Amino acid sequence: LESYNYNTFKELGIENIFVQDNHSKSSKGVLRGLHFQKGEYSQAKLVRVLKGAVLDIAVDLRKNSKTFGKYVTVELSEKNKKMFFISRNFAHGFLTLEDNTEIFYKCDNFYNPKSEAGIMWNDKDLNIEWNFKKYGINENELIISEKDKKNMSFKEYKKINNIE
Repeated sequence: LESYNYNTFKELGIENIFVQDNHSKSSKGVLRGLHFQKGEYSQAKLVRVLKGAVLDIAVDLRKNSKTFGKYVTVELSEKNKKMFFISRNFAHGFLTLEDNTEIFYKCDNFYNPKSEAGIMWNDKDLNIEWNFKKYGINENELIISEKDKKNMSFKEYKKINNIE
């Protein structure tokens, strides 16, 4: 199974050169995000699930975009073999839907801890529908890192970036 071919993606208008691969493993009910890197360190990502399933989410942070502050969700699983391309200047997050879920993603820029930032997964202005009931996940039992619990609100993000 060929999972990535530069020429195939180029035909679709995706010409990013990926420079880093990441692989994470999580149990059911882990929620990560919404992560992004700022400025010149922004990353495009190509995400796929090797084992298990996730609800993957991208939020548009492009200041002059018609879809600024809007989000898109996609279910990725080992069964459906879908891949999700996330452009630069989007925040990214996911909810694992099965135990031992393994996520693999390619990045077109290197990880830079000084440019790392995040927006709260449950931000009221973004109003992301995570569909916890649909997936049999209790919102009160989510597994969220201490780091992600400290993410900023979308209002704070807009204020920092002088966006009205």
